[in-house]
Amino acid sequence: MKLSVDVISDVICPWCYIGKRRLEKAIDAADLQVSVQWHPFQLNPTMPKEGISRKEYRTRKFGSWERSMELDAKVIAVGEAEGIHFAFDKIDQTPNTIDAHRLIWLADQSGCQDAVVEALFRAYFTEGQDIGNRQTLINVVAEVGLDRQAAEAMLDSDEGMDVIANATEMSKRYEVDGVPFFIIDQKLTLAGAQNSETFVDAFKQVQI
Repeated sequence: MKLSVDVISDVICPWCYIGKRRLEKAIDAADLQVSVQWHPFQLNPTMPKEGISRKEYRTRKFGSWERSMELDAKVIAVGEAEGIHFAFDKIDQTPNTIDAHRLIWLADQSGCQDAVVEALFRAYFTEGQDIGNRQTLINVVAEVGLDRQAAEAMLDSDEGMDVIANATEMSKRYEVDGVPFFIIDQKLTLAGAQNSETFVDAFKQVQI
């Protein structure tokens, strides 16, 4: 039996990266055919095109830089348990993610969506790359199989912008107020970076 999982996510959400890893573990454990599709969510829809300093953004969001670092430390610990080595100290910029999401959509058309999502998470969270920068984005996605010329052509156009709008409607329909958010076989939803066991249980439920 084949299951589908739709993931609503943002590439600058560390819990989305953790959720991806836990979903993968669940798929391996369940020994099922599972197709995963990624849908855009903008944590910061009003973010300037060029992004802003991460320190400035996080201080504004959490009240102090010290509080931000406390929260980062907790995420780092959870990430290590999942084999993800978060390097928040390398990240200078909180980017606008529209172009990253458009490239994820394009990657879906090219059969390499999962690889592109993984590459973007890794580039941002473990390498500290600015994935709001056009050339950085193109380099990251081209390295994992997305055609460079196709990526450049899309970013030169308005292609993929309707996908952002459609995903916003999808999030409203499911009353998504945070990510990651998982829709399993269009029947059951899970909010947050659930443990892999929870995913496995959900797979079983939708098969009943």
